[in-house]
Amino acid sequence: MPNLAAMNPPAPARDQRIAQILLFVTPALFTTNMVLARATADFIPPVALSGMRWLGVVLVLLPFCASELWRHRAALQKEWPQLAVLGFLGMGICGAGVYYGAAFTTATNIGLIYAISPVMIILLSRAMFGDRLNRRQALGTALALAGVLAIILRGDPAALLDLSFSIGDLIMLAAAFSWALYTVLLKRWPSPLGVNARLTAIAMAGVIILLPFLGWELETRGPPDFDIRTIAAAVTLVLVPGVGAYATYSYITKHLGPSRTGLLLYLSPVYTAVMAWLLLGERFALYHWIGAALVLPGLYLATHTPSSEPETV
Repeated sequence: MPNLAAMNPPAPARDQRIAQILLFVTPALFTTNMVLARATADFIPPVALSGMRWLGVVLVLLPFCASELWRHRAALQKEWPQLAVLGFLGMGICGAGVYYGAAFTTATNIGLIYAISPVMIILLSRAMFGDRLNRRQALGTALALAGVLAIILRGDPAALLDLSFSIGDLIMLAAAFSWALYTVLLKRWPSPLGVNARLTAIAMAGVIILLPFLGWELETRGPPDFDIRTIAAAVTLVLVPGVGAYATYSYITKHLGPSRTGLLLYLSPVYTAVMAWLLLGERFALYHWIGAALVLPGLYLATHTPSSEPETV
């Protein structure tokens, strides 16, 4: 019987340590995306916003990885169906879909729906590929989810009774599921491409997929005004939640696996509260402290796995 451990050696310890550090940085990059989505809703249509974001990502990364893409052109030709699926999930539904859905639902509902993405990732990993978590990781997942709910519900469980659901909620639910599936498939479909080259290829596929939707949007809503606000928003989206967030997310997924990587979404409500405190002067309430006290150690438990600890869940 072959030695599976020998055939699939773990990632180097240094790469895992870097991935664990990035796990606490990446949610801040993703949070920027939601802040800008709300700030630009009145003057940039959702498909145009997503198209500018991902076309910009391609233009920024292509000079650095064009030679790598050319060397692996045979692999790209073979992988194009997978790249199309990843582009549709990660740049289509999780790009324009999120921008569109955010206009029809509340911030509370968005946070609650996206908080279940890590659970979706774990369930999909188990259902599709038989992945398991050990008890330490399961405990960390539960703590992190409890912390997210404490923040979303503002420390009042009765707030669940006041929730209502709209078409925007359904769109956000589809986006959350799409992100979970993107994360799982990104890990399970191996590629000889490096992180940035693969992100460039996926973004190219996403831009191509968005083109017919962009044509419909331009016909029905017209183009955005290309003033200083639009340009500044587009550049920020390209560099921060585009190149930065997706590249670090891909790196973490590669070295920690999809189930543990998905848990970084639990940090988003904490980071949103901190950004509101720093930028908008909103006070940091008690439920924020409680949520952070649950999320941060929970994330550590869920992502830090001693080599001697068996996976039993």
